[in-house]
Amino acid sequence: MTDATPGPWSTDGPSSGTPGTVTLTDLLRVPLHRLRLVAAVAMVGLVAALGYVLLVPAAMSASAVVAVRPVVTDAFTPSGAGADRAVNMNVESGIATGTEVVQRLADSAGGDPRDIRNALEVEVPTGGQILRFTYQAGDAQRAVQSANMAAQAYLDVRRTMYEQQRAEMLRSYDESITKVVAQQTALQKRASTVKDTAAGDAVVAELAGINNQLTQLNAARTEIAAVDVNPGWVTQTAEKALVTSAGHRPLYLVAGLLGGALVGIVLAYAWESTDRRVRSVADGRDATGLPLLGTVRRPALRGSPRAVDADIRYVAMAVAERVRQPARVALVTAREDATALTAGLAVALAADGREVFVADDNGRVERLRTTVLADRGRLPVDPSRPLVPKPRPAGSTSTAAGGADGTTTRRPSPHPPGARPSTDPDATLTLPRVASARPENGRVTDPDEVAVGVGSVRFGTWRQGADHGLVLFNAPPAESDERGVAVARQGSAVVVVERDRTRQSDLRRLVERLRAAGVTPLGFVLTRNGRA
Repeated sequence: MTDATPGPWSTDGPSSGTPGTVTLTDLLRVPLHRLRLVAAVAMVGLVAALGYVLLVPAAMSASAVVAVRPVVTDAFTPSGAGADRAVNMNVESGIATGTEVVQRLADSAGGDPRDIRNALEVEVPTGGQILRFTYQAGDAQRAVQSANMAAQAYLDVRRTMYEQQRAEMLRSYDESITKVVAQQTALQKRASTVKDTAAGDAVVAELAGINNQLTQLNAARTEIAAVDVNPGWVTQTAEKALVTSAGHRPLYLVAGLLGGALVGIVLAYAWESTDRRVRSVADGRDATGLPLLGTVRRPALRGSPRAVDADIRYVAMAVAERVRQPARVALVTAREDATALTAGLAVALAADGREVFVADDNGRVERLRTTVLADRGRLPVDPSRPLVPKPRPAGSTSTAAGGADGTTTRRPSPHPPGARPSTDPDATLTLPRVASARPENGRVTDPDEVAVGVGSVRFGTWRQGADHGLVLFNAPPAESDERGVAVARQGSAVVVVERDRTRQSDLRRLVERLRAAGVTPLGFVLTRNGRA
C-alpha cells in the first residue's frame, strides 16, 4: 500500500474568540468527573450525622396547652364579633417566655435559666387564643414536669398581674369615694346651720350632686371588684404517654448526606479550577492548537473491544495520510503511557502491507509484543480467504479406499515412527520434522517479527530501527524524559491526550516544547482511561 502525500488539515474547531454556551451538562460534568471526591465528602457528612444521632442522646419533648381568656366583668355575657381580638396573643406569648416565668420554673425544677429558656418553646396558633408550651429534656419525667410547671407558672404570673391591676383600680376608687364622702359630710353640716331658704336650697342641690357622684363611684367600684381575673385554663396537661422524641432524627442523616454532597460539589469546582483536565475534543484543541487525528473510545463492555480497534484503525489512516515513508513517528505524552495505542497503531498500519518497526527504549518491548499479538487476533477476517476447507466431491472417499486396480489401502500404523525402539541394528532412525517459521500466508518471517495481515511488526530499540521505512517510537512521558521530543526532531510527532487524566497545563507545556525544538506535530489523538 502506497502512502499518500500529506495534505492540508484544517482545524474544524471553533475559534478561541467565539464565546461558548454553558449548558446544564457542562455544569454537571465537573461533579461527575470528580465523583470520588463528592462521594467521599458526602460519606463524611453522613458519618458525622450518624455519629451525632448515635452519640448525642435523644431529647424528649412534652407539650401542655393553655386556653387564654380575656378579663371580663360578667362571664355569662355573650362575646361580640371581635372576641378573638380581645386578647393580644403576641403579648401573652412574650409573657409566657418572659423572665418571671423562666425564673419560677428554674426555682421549682432547678437548673440554669438560660438552659430552661432554650428548652422552653411557646407556640401560638394563627387566629386562636391558645398557647402550647413545649419543653425538651433528656428524660420523659423531666419534660412532662417542666411543661406543666411552665403552663401553671404562666397562669400564676398572669393572674398576679391582673390582681395587681384590680387592686390599684380599687384603691383609686376608694380614695375617690373617701374624698366624696368627706365633701358630703361637710355639706350636711352646712345644711344644718343654714337658716336662709335660698342658701339652704343651694346646699341641698349641691348635696344631691355629691350623693349622685358617690353612687356612681360605688357602682364602678363594685364592677371592678367583681371582675374575674382568671387568665385561662390548662386544657391539656403533659403526660408520659404523649411524650415524643424531639426532632426528626432520621432527617439528620439526610441532611448530613445532602450537606456533604453540596460541600463536595463546591470542593470539586474548586479543585477543577486549579487542576484543569482535558475533558473533550474542544479542550484538546484549545490546549494544543493542533488538528484532531481521531478519538479512541473505551469499549462499553469489557468483552467487546471492537469499537476501540476500529477507532485505532481510523487514527492509523489519518497518520498514514500525513506521513510518507521513510517515516519516523514518535507518540509523545505528557505524563501518560501510550503503549497500548502504539501497539494498536502498529497492527493497523501493518495490516495494510507495511513493514512497521516499533521502537522503545524504556523496557516496554515485551509489553508491546503481547499487546500486538492480542490486537492481531481481533483483526477483521479477510473475505477472500475461505473460513472452512472445501468439501470433498462425492465418491472421493470410496475411490481413495479402493483404487481402479483393486489394491487395498494400507492402514496407518498405531505407532508413529520413532515411538518405540527397533531391534534391527540396520534400521534407520526417523527424526521428527522441524516446523519452519512460516506463517499462514506462506512468507518466511524472522523469529523477532510478528506477521500481521500482509505486513509485519518488528520490535527493538530506536537505534535498531534506523534502517526501517516506518518506525513508531513509543516515547516515555515527556515530563520526565526528553527522548520523545528528541526523536520527533528526526521525523514527526503525534500527541496522545488521555481524556480526564491529561492536565491542560502539562499538554500546553508539551506542545510548547515540541514547537521550541522545531517539531511540527501531525495532530493529537484523544483517548479514554483504560485500554488506550
